[in-house]
Amino acid sequence: MKVKIISAILFFYIILSTGVFAGDIKVTVYADENYPPYSYSEKGKVEGIYTEILKMAFSKMKSYEVEIVAVPWKRGLKRLKDGEGFALYPPYFHTLKRPYIWPYSLPIIEEIVVVFCREDLLLKSPRPNWPEDYYGLTIGNNAGFHLGGDKFWQAVKEEKIKVYEAKGNRESILMLGLKRTDCYMNDRLAILWELKKLKAQGKYDEGGRHAKLLEGTTITIEQGFLGYTNRDNGKFPFKEDFKKEFDIIIYEMRRTGEIQKIIDSFMVTIL
Repeated sequence: MKVKIISAILFFYIILSTGVFAGDIKVTVYADENYPPYSYSEKGKVEGIYTEILKMAFSKMKSYEVEIVAVPWKRGLKRLKDGEGFALYPPYFHTLKRPYIWPYSLPIIEEIVVVFCREDLLLKSPRPNWPEDYYGLTIGNNAGFHLGGDKFWQAVKEEKIKVYEAKGNRESILMLGLKRTDCYMNDRLAILWELKKLKAQGKYDEGGRHAKLLEGTTITIEQGFLGYTNRDNGKFPFKEDFKKEFDIIIYEMRRTGEIQKIIDSFMVTIL
């Protein structure tokens, strides 16, 4: 009888530790609060393409109750680096620059990173080669973002290119429009989304107070992930189980077209 009781206790312990009961493990996932249309906070709600995808994925994870909390990007990275945060979206795959993020989920969606410049710069001289054709210029970048590639950052180190960092898309675009920078690099949809919004709000007077902008060259095609901390020292023992379940769901959502439908619903409002 004692053996049976001990076996039963062990059985229920295993069930509890692996999260079999619906929603028995509460998890907080951090999101970038200032990266529209992908991930942003508006009127106290977390919005965006990644957010809608992850909300749907998390709703399918019966063993977990997931809360999404929007934070400034650099703060989210710091929480993973300090081992305080469990996971953050949507980092690109930078294992050398961010060794504290591991593992990564399956890729969620692809982003096309481009450079937008003032019209006068691109009309004077087409600049198809990155980063060589952009030597001597000041390039805008969002704080905490690591875009541009190794050659670009080597050119910055050698003072062939200057970088101006701003809080987010809006600030970076306005700095570009006011000619405080020459170009701005980020995801193409993120730039188009914010520029359209600024114009609609009457805050970007293209051709008047603000410079006309043109799209330059494509820098890279990146993938966005859910990135997990590897500095937690066992604080999140369910991490591997969570990752496995999440990856299976993301794979199925890609296969069935659910992710593409979410992307398409946002594209209508962007372009």
